[in-house]
Amino acid sequence: MAPNGKEKTKAPGSSTLVAASAGSMDTDDKFAPSISEEWMRERAEVLKGQVRQLFNASMDAMGVADLVTLVDTLERLGIDNHFTEVIGAALNRIRAEEPGPNVLNMLHIVALRFRLLRQHGIWVSADVFDKFRDNTGNFSTSLCSDPRGLLSLYNAAHMAVPGEVALDDAIAFARGHLEAMRSRVKSPIAEQISRALDIALPRFTRQAHDNLLLELARLNFNLVRIFHLKELKDLSLWWRDLYDTVKLPYARDRMVEIYFWTCGMLHEEEYSHARMLFAKTFGMVSLLDDTFDVHATLEECHKLNEAMQIWDDSEISILPEYLRMLYIKTLRNFKEFEDNLEPNKKYCMSYAKKAYKLSSQYYLQEQIWSSLNYQHYYKIGLSSMLFVPVTFGPGTKGGFCPGSNG
Repeated sequence: MAPNGKEKTKAPGSSTLVAASAGSMDTDDKFAPSISEEWMRERAEVLKGQVRQLFNASMDAMGVADLVTLVDTLERLGIDNHFTEVIGAALNRIRAEEPGPNVLNMLHIVALRFRLLRQHGIWVSADVFDKFRDNTGNFSTSLCSDPRGLLSLYNAAHMAVPGEVALDDAIAFARGHLEAMRSRVKSPIAEQISRALDIALPRFTRQAHDNLLLELARLNFNLVRIFHLKELKDLSLWWRDLYDTVKLPYARDRMVEIYFWTCGMLHEEEYSHARMLFAKTFGMVSLLDDTFDVHATLEECHKLNEAMQIWDDSEISILPEYLRMLYIKTLRNFKEFEDNLEPNKKYCMSYAKKAYKLSSQYYLQEQIWSSLNYQHYYKIGLSSMLFVPVTFGPGTKGGFCPGSNG
């Protein structure tokens, strides 16, 4: 029985557990919201143990073709972060060995091996594709009847570094033939080709799958969703309190947008603290940006920037009444951010303050040039937009580390 008292059943032909209510069972939603988070986490841990046991027992018997397929499957299911040791061991084998001469789908396997190694920062020469060229140096025409291989070649060639003409040629060759054949090939490869030609390496549904990995991927998806919803709820409450306190009706209410942006930078669960700090910092920057950009007079912009540079409560007297609470909350929030950091990470807040102060200077410069109708103030605008995110990079669970050298 599930923790909520409902019967746990298996979908036909699958190991996936489904929550069934007394009178109905929704087979489209494999994990209904009624299943508790605790049960899902316990089940996920069991599945991860089974997957590791399976891989450890069969790893030595796997060839390169099986290993690259394994790593690619884990990554494209979004569960690779749970199997870093398995993937690390597999990559060591993949780097040391090349596909044997009798491997089926040779181009596909060679291209997949090339892409995975480069994605993980392991250099592999584009010369591995020379075996698929003819005496004139062009790709063999026999490849034109291998849609899966061409698709893998097309995706792999996007791992090129500037100046790799051979891979640029591979993209042109593969794309040309994929465009020509996509109306002739059958599903699902036809859909895969169409999506890849639009966006390289798209995610798509595979007809063949491993039930164990599929169930784990579904559980992981739901657990990550629950985790992010909790973060977004906490941020929304924090933002609402800030927004109601500073009373700046012209400021954009954009915490959800900011949170999605930070998830793009730091999506892993272990970076939750850093992700929350980023979102709150960018929320403060957003209030500052809107004040400079759409409401404050030029004189008020000068005063606000002056106060931000001094960074002291005593400077509140130089600000107009409506900006005083923004200034107070800015100083208090940054102090709170610092207090919540681990002792060995508190120094990072000096970089955060520096970035915030520089943002203020950039916003002021934008307004000065804008008032003079200068067109090139957009260059400063771009700098102010990019400065804060590039100042920091992911650190430990305790916070974030500076990306600046000082």
